[in-house]
Amino acid sequence: MPPKEYNLTTNEKRVLLALVKKSDFTPDNLAAESGLSVEAAMQAAFMLKEKEFSKISDENQDYYELTKEGEDYAANGLPERKIMGLLERNPTLNIDELKKMLGSPYYIEYGLPWLIKKRWARIEKGKVIPIVLKPEKGIDENVIDDLKRYKKIYKYQWAEDSEVREKIYALEKRDIIEKFTEKQRIIYITNRGRELVNKGITIEEEIAQLTPAIIKSGAWKDKNIRPYNIHTPVKPVYGAKLHPYQRLINEMRSIFLEMGFTEIKGDIVQSSFWNFDALFQPQDHPAREMQDTFHLDTECDLPEEYIAPVKKMHEKGAGISRGWGGTWSEDIARKQVLRTHTTAVTIKYLADHPDPPVKAFCIDRAYRREAIDPTHTPEFEQLEGVVMDKGVSFKNLLGCLTEFYHRMGFDEVRFRPGYFPYTEPSVEPEVYIESRGKWVELGGAGVFRKEVTLPLGIKHPVLAWGLGVSRVAMLRLGLKDLRELYQSDIT
Repeated sequence: MPPKEYNLTTNEKRVLLALVKKSDFTPDNLAAESGLSVEAAMQAAFMLKEKEFSKISDENQDYYELTKEGEDYAANGLPERKIMGLLERNPTLNIDELKKMLGSPYYIEYGLPWLIKKRWARIEKGKVIPIVLKPEKGIDENVIDDLKRYKKIYKYQWAEDSEVREKIYALEKRDIIEKFTEKQRIIYITNRGRELVNKGITIEEEIAQLTPAIIKSGAWKDKNIRPYNIHTPVKPVYGAKLHPYQRLINEMRSIFLEMGFTEIKGDIVQSSFWNFDALFQPQDHPAREMQDTFHLDTECDLPEEYIAPVKKMHEKGAGISRGWGGTWSEDIARKQVLRTHTTAVTIKYLADHPDPPVKAFCIDRAYRREAIDPTHTPEFEQLEGVVMDKGVSFKNLLGCLTEFYHRMGFDEVRFRPGYFPYTEPSVEPEVYIESRGKWVELGGAGVFRKEVTLPLGIKHPVLAWGLGVSRVAMLRLGLKDLRELYQSDIT
């Protein structure tokens, strides 16, 4: 019998007898072995831990799964493998013939570059010439096969050599596999617990809580009553704290409010008019294509007072430039999108407030179709700002941004010439990170072109910027993977 001072409950005894049977247990396995619910088994395990009879560890494990696109490749082969299948039968095919045989330009667009990169083939005068007629399966294809078979594979199960890591990273970039993280809880028995079991444990029925019925019946006289230790200290409770990323966003917000700016908000769903057309982006601009923008199947009304001037500016330049030519379409402008930048919010605010002075900023999320990797996510925070007043200049813009970055703790700030469709001149602010020994670009800025401001009735210069919030957060918090900003790991 175990010493009486241990005061083990029936559930604790069951868990100890289960733990001694093998080296470690997950909560589900422990529950099944002890005949308890998961909740009861874990409660007993934690009680045993306090008495040093068990150990409990929480470990984060990264694992990979196939994306929907990856599942298609697992079933039908990678684009480059499909092309090689055709070339094996006819090694003299040209690109146009391959497109027809594959039935979609997609396989050529995504498969051909990898075909060349893997040195399976080369292109000469429009023909795809095989270098290796029957290439062996590479590491990337083996990874896909493994995931097809096992559905989920933990990172540690693959060899940790650099070549495998490189192939896995490439598959992530191609949106073929996706990495997830899960927390695994493992329960062990200690040597002290094992010694206790060896001395002998007897499971007896006990009363955990006295009820009026038990007292009246006198049943308590013949049964063991679970003792309670009134001296057991209460577990400490720690107050909640703001997420470090949210604290950083609040710090940015405070800086601009202290500089006299007004914070504004806007809708996540925007018309193409405010997201693109009002910013003098041509309607055939690549940024409007599906690979960059989330297009919705809905439309909305356009602001009547701005249709004619924006149309004239796009088609003919309205006397200040040549415009983009062609025919500007109201139908395209009506289509709704998830905003690709918060500039859609600030430009509408300027149109509603055309009289100077205006100093406004917006910190909010924007959305683009990006493959998730250490430096990209489909949704991200952006800090957008505008200053409109009589006589403001490019020099004021540089001064404003320099002041902001200095207050954020970056001592060295410089500006590199850049290009954006709706500002001229344009720059990309950079800060020097001493720990990395290099300059890091943090966004874009410039002075709105008159092609943007005049159709909206804005007659004075507008300084504008869009800064990457998450990039600043990664630098301030010392992170190398953007995804860590959105994980609830407080360690």
